[in-house]
Amino acid sequence: MMDFYLKVEFVDGEECKMVHTRSDREIDLISKSCQIVADTLEMLSKHIIPGVALKTLDRMAEDFIIDRGARPAFKGYMGYPATLCISVNDVVVHGIPTDETLKKGQIVGIDCGAELDGYYGDHARTFSVGTIGPEKEKLMRVTRESLERGIEQAIPGNYVGDIGNAVQSHAEENGFSVVRELVGHGIGTELHEEPQIPNYGNPKQGYQLKEGMVIAIEPMINMGEKEIFTGQDGWTIFTKDGQDSAHYEHTIAITNNGPVILSQLTSN
Repeated sequence: MMDFYLKVEFVDGEECKMVHTRSDREIDLISKSCQIVADTLEMLSKHIIPGVALKTLDRMAEDFIIDRGARPAFKGYMGYPATLCISVNDVVVHGIPTDETLKKGQIVGIDCGAELDGYYGDHARTFSVGTIGPEKEKLMRVTRESLERGIEQAIPGNYVGDIGNAVQSHAEENGFSVVRELVGHGIGTELHEEPQIPNYGNPKQGYQLKEGMVIAIEPMINMGEKEIFTGQDGWTIFTKDGQDSAHYEHTIAITNNGPVILSQLTSN
């Protein structure tokens, strides 16, 4: 017997791909994977200092996840070669860890996923490397706040567009831009599931949210213009104008009592 059911929904008269609605048991399993990821990023936070190599952080994260009985979800996914996506300064997302070392004044987004007992967790944070300037501090703060605004809209009866509009409005009101080509997503027994969760949009449009859905909301906010491009490695996404970008992500369960952040840190 499956603990979830699948439904075919119609949005604006068009068939939407199947969207999972999860049982309490499944949400608990997703939460366990999310906690491993949250603990991984918290562990790494103590090592994000000038001089540390990106590959060193990646190796630490892989060992940490495996030691907890889980599997790094990104490694091998569609050919991705590492446990973490480590994105420095003007890298938006999907930066492949290399021998490059962190330098004082940089910001670095770290995205991490884990799979435990067939269920996935996904979480990202942006960190400062030593002391950073006020504009970078503002970018990080506003991106984190944009995520919080989006999460507030993740309630039954609202729409995907309500989430995206909340993210976009806060980012743009503060003078930043929202990446359009990359979006959040459903998550559960696959790392990426329907529906897609854009970080922009109009209220009351798109897929309607229902109790039991589990989604990953992940604003990618640029200091300059919204345009991006993919590097020669086929993975790394850069801002087109070379200005910095920040990225935060939480995995959320939609409940009748409000959104529950499954990737919220609960232990040290």
